[in-house]
Amino acid sequence: MAEFKLRIRRYDPESGKPPYWDEHTVELEPHRSVLEGLLQAKGTTDGSIGVRCSCRAAICGSCGVRINGRPGLACHTHLDDAQYRAKDGVIEVEPMGNMPVIKDLIVDMDAVHWKKVQRVTPWLINKEPVPEREYIVPRESMIDVTQSMACIQCGACVSDCLTLEVDPLFVGPAALAKTYRFVGDPRDAAHEQRLKDLAEDPHGIYSCTHCFQCIEACPKGVAPMSQIMRLRRIAGSDFAINDRNNGYRHEHAYVENIRRNGLLHEADLLPDSYGGKFHPRAVPALLSSLPAISKALLRRKVTPAKALLHPHKAPDGVKRIYDIVEGRDERIELNLYITGTDEDNAEPVVAS
Repeated sequence: MAEFKLRIRRYDPESGKPPYWDEHTVELEPHRSVLEGLLQAKGTTDGSIGVRCSCRAAICGSCGVRINGRPGLACHTHLDDAQYRAKDGVIEVEPMGNMPVIKDLIVDMDAVHWKKVQRVTPWLINKEPVPEREYIVPRESMIDVTQSMACIQCGACVSDCLTLEVDPLFVGPAALAKTYRFVGDPRDAAHEQRLKDLAEDPHGIYSCTHCFQCIEACPKGVAPMSQIMRLRRIAGSDFAINDRNNGYRHEHAYVENIRRNGLLHEADLLPDSYGGKFHPRAVPALLSSLPAISKALLRRKVTPAKALLHPHKAPDGVKRIYDIVEGRDERIELNLYITGTDEDNAEPVVAS
């Protein structure tokens, strides 16, 4: 047995009082979980502590909180590990972000997380006619969606999504990962409709800023940002959805920019995304960016020569990469949750 100090973020909106920190000392074996520490404090010291939990086995997602500033499952975080990562040896526990606090460590997931999941039609829309017997799904297709199926809806990715902090209307990483679960399923009949809907939505798949926070936050390796990028690739490459948000054209402009220069030449990226410097679509975008461009020039972050000229030229090695990738018969999709085949993992045969 050992003593551990828990510093819990307390807040009751109905009280009218501001949030505050409340410290409790618990005595447990070091391998016990932070959740057990919270429940001991609640059971022996202060029964008013608000905490949500259920399975205690890291499969229900109910006990999602922030521990020492990072999202995680309280039942899946050992006290000794949490104490080791604490700044002053005191384990800080606070509610998840981007969601309203109901009380203490309990957040209103209906208001944000589940509302966004419902937004993406989270069920399979079957093809017609319905088979008389079971629908046989290819093995590779099931492997493809296994990563997104691993989500336990704990909301950790929603909690730490930087896009949601500035754009509360963003569909969000959990809901978009859920979308890929059906876009990657050959039984679903609405692949194009789902992708067009989320590509045209100004808060949809092209709002993700690639911050990697959802990948770091996820306790199950779902990697929501990776699923969002796959949705983009399928929308643009397979269905050629030219969205009103300019996401499709921007990504193609980015690819061509690197192909041409070897490095990103940012002065060309914006106009190229709208069809070129003199395209009617590009003029409003260029005019709206003048304040930012002026500030960059004043602060000498960019010079007129570098902005107008092309100091770089793509080396042959970059061109070869493009030739190899574009020369493939089909695009290679990587599932980072399950990789390889049974044959890859087989024991090597040694000739005698």
